[in-house]
Amino acid sequence: MIKTFVVLAFFVCITSYGQQHTETCSCCSDNHHAFDFWVGEWNVTTPKGQVAGTNKISKEENGCVIREKWSNGSTGYTGTSLNFYNNVSGKWEQLWVDNTGTFLKLSGNRIGNRMILSSKEFTKADGKLYRNRITWTKNEDGTIRQLWELLLKEEVVSVLFDGLYKRK
Repeated sequence: MIKTFVVLAFFVCITSYGQQHTETCSCCSDNHHAFDFWVGEWNVTTPKGQVAGTNKISKEENGCVIREKWSNGSTGYTGTSLNFYNNVSGKWEQLWVDNTGTFLKLSGNRIGNRMILSSKEFTKADGKLYRNRITWTKNEDGTIRQLWELLLKEEVVSVLFDGLYKRK
């Protein structure tokens, strides 16, 4: 009888702990998983098929953060980003920093099969207001297209990067 009670109490405790853990998951909503299609190890090429670099995208901090580790290999250019869903703003945010000291702050959301993140407007030397927009498109064949555009009044004035991600 005592053995049965101890075994039963053990299972009740484990079941109760599992339910509490699930209920307190801070980053388990659909919004928190909206960028999961980018997670993986990737070879990245240009539209002409030339090697652009490699990218390792991983989920960290109990799934609350997506970390990017970029390397183009040939010139030693590297960079990293932290990406997360902000419950307060209701938007995804990215902070990119590279080995030249350049940084980029973006925010936005997933729309259909695309994650679209944009910077705030900034003034260039010509005195005009510009904005960065990066779009990751999940393709049906499992690849991802990353398109980084420079916008002036919502019009694309330059493509800064266009890469096709293929899983390693």
